[in-house]
Amino acid sequence: MVIIRLPESPAIAGSPKVGVLERILRAFSVFSMLMTVPQVLSIWVHRDGHNVSLLSWAAYLLSASLWFVYGVRKHDKTIYLACVGWILLDLAIVIGVIIYG
Repeated sequence: MVIIRLPESPAIAGSPKVGVLERILRAFSVFSMLMTVPQVLSIWVHRDGHNVSLLSWAAYLLSASLWFVYGVRKHDKTIYLACVGWILLDLAIVIGVIIYG
């Protein structure tokens, strides 16, 4: 008789075991948000949104909103907490482009 052992399932969202990939993803999520802050400051401090694409940033806002809903439905903090930051940044850019564009 041959016994076939199935591989262990990946860590479930919300479980205490966090792998290397999850740590890297979290770090890059924060890093990429920080790299977006200069765009927000450029629009709001200089009051200039002329060279910023409203369509692109509105699409990013829609995408972040959909990912937020998905993360909440899956109870995945890695997804939905990051999306809160992205939604705020994207909203700041979209509103700034509408006002100063």
